Amino acid sequence: MGSRRTRRSFTREFKVEAVRLVTDGRHSLSSVARDLDLDAKLLRRWRAELSAEGVENAFPGKGHLKPEEEQVRRLQRENQRLREEREILKKALAIFSGPRPS
Repeated sequence: MGSRRTRRSFTREFKVEAVRLVTDGRHSLSSVARDLDLDAKLLRRWRAELSAEGVENAFPGKGHLKPEEEQVRRLQRENQRLREEREILKKALAIFSGPRPS
């Protein structure tokens, strides 16, 4: 059996700085990847995400959602709550509008 590498995690700041080293034009992607002991594909993926999402939304972190995804999740929870409230009101209406005993 060979030695197993543990999965490394990187901070948002590290990722942004690594991409900045590539995009400032003074260093090649392969040399930055080699210097930081990263796979070049990983650095390319970070660069693409930073380019697509912008500095503010890229790399939200473990357990965090992008603002749009968080809003969708919040709206889904609110929608579910409103459906439950509507069902309760339907049942209450059925109880109160039923036949009255004499």
